[in-house]
Amino acid sequence: MAVKTNYEKNGNNYFRITALIGKKADGKPIRKEFYGKSKKEAETKKNEYLKGLNLGLNSNFNEITLGELIKVWLFEVVKIYASHSTMDRYEGIYRNYVKETTLNNLKLNSIKPLTLQRHYNKLYYEDKKSISVIKNLNKFLKTFFNYAIKEDYMLSNPCVRVTMPVEKTVIDEEKDIDPFTLEEIEKIKKTAKNYMRMIFLLDLGTGLRKGELLALTPADINFEKEEIYINKSLKKIKVFDNETKYHYETAIEVPKTKNSIRIVPIPKKLIPILKNYIIEQKEKYLSNGLILKENSLIFTTDSCTHIDGVNMLKAWKRLLKRAGVRYRRFHNVRHTFASQLFYAHVELKTVQMLLGHSNINITSEIYIHVLPQSKIDSIEKINHLF
Repeated sequence: MAVKTNYEKNGNNYFRITALIGKKADGKPIRKEFYGKSKKEAETKKNEYLKGLNLGLNSNFNEITLGELIKVWLFEVVKIYASHSTMDRYEGIYRNYVKETTLNNLKLNSIKPLTLQRHYNKLYYEDKKSISVIKNLNKFLKTFFNYAIKEDYMLSNPCVRVTMPVEKTVIDEEKDIDPFTLEEIEKIKKTAKNYMRMIFLLDLGTGLRKGELLALTPADINFEKEEIYINKSLKKIKVFDNETKYHYETAIEVPKTKNSIRIVPIPKKLIPILKNYIIEQKEKYLSNGLILKENSLIFTTDSCTHIDGVNMLKAWKRLLKRAGVRYRRFHNVRHTFASQLFYAHVELKTVQMLLGHSNINITSEIYIHVLPQSKIDSIEKINHLF
């Protein structure tokens, strides 16, 4: 028995029905058409659409695709209200893990938890993407879907019911951390000059991030209380002019997490060294016809401009080579600071707060290889009982 149809388009037969979905400002009716291979299919589409409207969804909730709404969200919401670094991160996640995939062109209302689950599984098991990539993607999409719910395009967030793939490999954290030895520290101290020496010593004594060091000003340092107030970071950011054009700028931004805003004590022996360095900086500013103010950068080039992060890392690489020390990232100075605290039996919570980690689990996961030895050393202290 032939299926009854009432409409032909591009050589294909459909069953078409219409529904009244509202009225225009002048009182004229607004009608919407629904198509199906049969009357039953067209009726189902109509009923699902009207049900969505009754629940308060946007009138085009069944037409807009994931990619279309993400671009609206990114360039009309995130770009305007979020930091440049957040916009850069979000755009990168969208471009690399959504835009060129089948997910991008799916109708928003068709995306279910299983849709995302299959996408994540493919990224992890077939494309060999790391678990952190998938977690960041899920966090990005979860934030986006919350926006879609707010704008009445969806009723629930599909990310909530997705299971993250289980990590199958064990990361060698000890190799990743790789702190400097006391002998290597002495070699670097003897070789380092100018701002690189002070940056190295200050990082070794406080564990600040590179961007936090480069953003320091005299106002951030309280010599009387022997502490530094961390409240900003200098970084190179991608600034989007529009969807296809962007440029890079160096900017000082407020940290993303509240724990990154913190007060860090300065080791007493480091204070006179830091004071002398600031005096030298005042002279450098004067030689350039400038004054070192409370909000001026402490670490600068010879012409008193900000230090480019890439150039600093090049200087760091040259320093290690001159000192005869095996190359490690500058970030490993921060790891050295943390590791030395653990060797001195400083509590995990204290180390977390000094480093500015958002939660204590991050600290314990990163430095898990240090903790066991600290525990062993602690147990040795009760040998007298036996």
